[in-house]
Amino acid sequence: MKYIIRNTAILAALTFVIGGLSACSSEVANNGQGNTASTAPAESPKAHRSSKNSANYPPLAEGISQAEMAHLDGSKSKVADRKGKVLLLNMWATWCGPCRAEMPHLIKMQDKYRDQDFEIIGLNTDDGDTKEMIEDFAAEMKLNYTLVWANTAMQESLLKTSKFDGIPQSFVVDRDGHLRGVFRGADPRELKKLEEAVDQVIVE
Repeated sequence: MKYIIRNTAILAALTFVIGGLSACSSEVANNGQGNTASTAPAESPKAHRSSKNSANYPPLAEGISQAEMAHLDGSKSKVADRKGKVLLLNMWATWCGPCRAEMPHLIKMQDKYRDQDFEIIGLNTDDGDTKEMIEDFAAEMKLNYTLVWANTAMQESLLKTSKFDGIPQSFVVDRDGHLRGVFRGADPRELKKLEEAVDQVIVE
């Protein structure tokens, strides 16, 4: 059974024309092959700082933390490999207008907190996007964060967690691997909440 977040050509066109749309919705699936714009980082070299608030939040589902994410260079990594970092997992696709609209905000967040063990991981959800397409898209958008391919199992776990079948959607994970927030779509109010959540978790 496949679960690919893929839009029809008509919906994709409308997404760009109608600026008010904040998310792309449709069915979800993946072929398990991966893409990334950078190599997988190792666990943070800095001492692990446990958040005093972590215990109040649920651990990230194992189907997300232990899923293998595939990179353009053929390497693979897991969210669990990054314990000690604050993570923002962002589901996206090249054809998604709202995904494109939120990317400047993600770029600014990555720049702002790069030296504080913060990493954005862009989870590509479309098996139709080739390595070259993703590389060209990343160059066009000047993306400065990690891009990987989310396999089917990981996508299913993410959608089960968010109870939302559209993209973009983002998940904030603290240094202890606990889920600290789910953010659906690219509405300005949702983006503001996302930025506030990252701000909060970073300083804990």
